[in-house]
Amino acid sequence: MAATIEGLLTEISSSEDPVEGLRNLRTAVLATPVNNLRDLGSGCHLEVIFSLLNTTDKEQIEICVEVLGRILQAQDPALLFHARKTELESGLQHPDDTVKILTLTQMGRVVENGEALTQMLACEDILKKVIQCIAAEKISVAKEAICALAKLAQCKPGLDALFRTHLKDLKDVMATSDIIRYRVYELVVEVCSVSAVSLGYCASTGFISQLLEEMTGDDILVRATAIETVTHLAESQHGRQYLSQQGTMEHISNMIIAAESDPFSSLYLPGLVKFFGKLALLEGPQQVCECYPVFLSTVFAMLLGHDPTHTTVALDTVGALGATVEGKQVLHKTGEKFKAVLKRMSQIAKDGPNDLRVRCIDAIALLLSLPGEDQTEDLCVLTESWFCSLSSQPMEMFRNISTQPFPELHCCALRVFTAIASQTWGQKMMVQTPGFLEWIVDRSSGVTKEGKDAKFKLVGALVSSPTTQELLGSQNALRLRTYLREGPYYVSAVATVSTEGAD
Repeated sequence: MAATIEGLLTEISSSEDPVEGLRNLRTAVLATPVNNLRDLGSGCHLEVIFSLLNTTDKEQIEICVEVLGRILQAQDPALLFHARKTELESGLQHPDDTVKILTLTQMGRVVENGEALTQMLACEDILKKVIQCIAAEKISVAKEAICALAKLAQCKPGLDALFRTHLKDLKDVMATSDIIRYRVYELVVEVCSVSAVSLGYCASTGFISQLLEEMTGDDILVRATAIETVTHLAESQHGRQYLSQQGTMEHISNMIIAAESDPFSSLYLPGLVKFFGKLALLEGPQQVCECYPVFLSTVFAMLLGHDPTHTTVALDTVGALGATVEGKQVLHKTGEKFKAVLKRMSQIAKDGPNDLRVRCIDAIALLLSLPGEDQTEDLCVLTESWFCSLSSQPMEMFRNISTQPFPELHCCALRVFTAIASQTWGQKMMVQTPGFLEWIVDRSSGVTKEGKDAKFKLVGALVSSPTTQELLGSQNALRLRTYLREGPYYVSAVATVSTEGAD
């Protein structure tokens, strides 16, 4: 096949209209195992394809990119950079974005190879052009450039090149616009996440302090974006330690307090809440809620309010907190405040817009979930009390929701039943609810794949519970085991009898 490809390359090089030959070449290349394409990268085999990129013909460029993408993937990165340095540099400046993306993808491979990286760092113009691609009009080009540069920064020589040798180039790109500035911040935060050493490099450039200052800038949209970016910085332990040393947590807490008197706070308050929500998941709900009490009180206020954006964020936050035992205990300690929140969640689950209903019911499922190893008497009493506070007949409430003609509601209602299926009080309620266990094994309810999968998980939760046989009875337990054995998509055969002489 390699000989066929070489023959096609020869034909294309002498053709006045190369597109048809390129189509045949693409077919041959795609049919050849990648490992068998390695030798094509040497010599002048690919010169013709690179030269054909210099055109305005979209199809010609598209085919060339597809062919090169597959062949170059087979090449050793060091040999590739040594042989194709000129072509790679040209590709970074090509007017067609697909060529830029192809080139940046290969640069990502180059910087991950020690020998190739050494060669590339000696070519400062190429790295400068990669940095300039962050400012590309098309976001996919910028993303590929950020990806390649983040890989470069995985080692000390790369960090030195990016944040010392080419620091001015980064700052020049950053000055292009607000949008481009935040692309650079995205790169910086990604590099920071690698290690404390990487974060030290970024901090020494002043990028992080500049980002933190933008959280209180006059432009509300920039402020909101800055908060979101800082939240990503908090995802690593060394990132949180740095932010703590800078007093960022206290600062964001004060921003939440001040937001009450800011008429524009609705644009950035959700971001502040998400920051502490992320922090609570990483550091523990109890510590965060005790140190920054305004966080939880604001979440409750947002959920009890009527701003859909605020409600969505609050529902997600309550669900994430309540998914953990520690979070359940924190919510329980708020007493009557959380009871009001549960009442509001019940209203949303029954009467809210469908998108909010789904978020709400999923949050309820997380609140009620309790793995077997955590099922102490106190916690089971707690989850049962929360379930019963949602309605005078909570089982019927969620079964009614599941029968409404919205597949997403059907599935999230089943997730609530799955959450309580392993708890003894949940199983007792299922037995006491007329027709409920028959409904579970009725395959005619839930016709979508997602619905069948959700029902199967519910059955699986019941079958795996050690109390199912005792509480649900042997007959019901047998039906559930049969359902589980048959799988989620089982369809029972229906026999038909034809009668002689029938029309």
